[in-house]
Amino acid sequence: MQCAEHLRVQALFDGELDAVSAAAVERHVGHCADCRTLLEELERMRGRIRRDLEYGEAPRELRSALARALDAEAAAEERRRSPPVVWRGRPFWLGTLTGAGAALAAGVAVVLLAPLFFAPLPEELIAAHLRSLEPGRLTQVISTDRHTVKPWFAGRADVSPVVADFAPQGFALVGGRTDSLGQQRAAVLVYAHGAHVINVFAFLPGRGEPPAQASRRGYHIACWRGGDLDYCAVSDAGWEELGTLRELIADLGARDAR
Repeated sequence: MQCAEHLRVQALFDGELDAVSAAAVERHVGHCADCRTLLEELERMRGRIRRDLEYGEAPRELRSALARALDAEAAAEERRRSPPVVWRGRPFWLGTLTGAGAALAAGVAVVLLAPLFFAPLPEELIAAHLRSLEPGRLTQVISTDRHTVKPWFAGRADVSPVVADFAPQGFALVGGRTDSLGQQRAAVLVYAHGAHVINVFAFLPGRGEPPAQASRRGYHIACWRGGDLDYCAVSDAGWEELGTLRELIADLGARDAR
């Protein structure tokens, strides 16, 4: 009888799964011989197709015609979006007042929009967390192995965080990525806890004292100091779950320091 996970194995092979689902299927393949065989057969088939099938190239005339059609469509779309410019004469005093009004409006805009451009740390964390939930943006390295994820940050992030897989405690390491926090390249560890994604940001102090706990837009933020780094866990998971993960990472960091 075929394993019930065979369709998800095929989706993993085609790159159609998000990072959390991909990690779960990879763990399943690790202990399911049928699915491991299926994945190996798919890999062999792809290898034969790439090796044995002749590569076909479209004729130059067809490529040129397609390029011209795409250029014409892009130009037409630009014209539709750009309203015609209408020039009208106006008295000097009207132009002066208009210029003064524009300057005043720009000043007001700077005052009103400054919090958006110089957002406090919790807002930056939530914005980064929400971006990561978009398809294909959660991880840049996918692995449950700390010896794969931790070295990956070298040269990519400004920090080297504590990395571990806490799957036995219910917090499976999915992988990692880098994200911008202010002028820093923060290291981000991605954990799966049931259906919840937890992003753990690690960065250098200097953004003020991070909040021990904060809530924004239905998400929870739990922060702590570990060694010479600040850590912030962001998720829609409950406070108890974030507190448990915080203790696991902090305890491991203390043991590594000793």
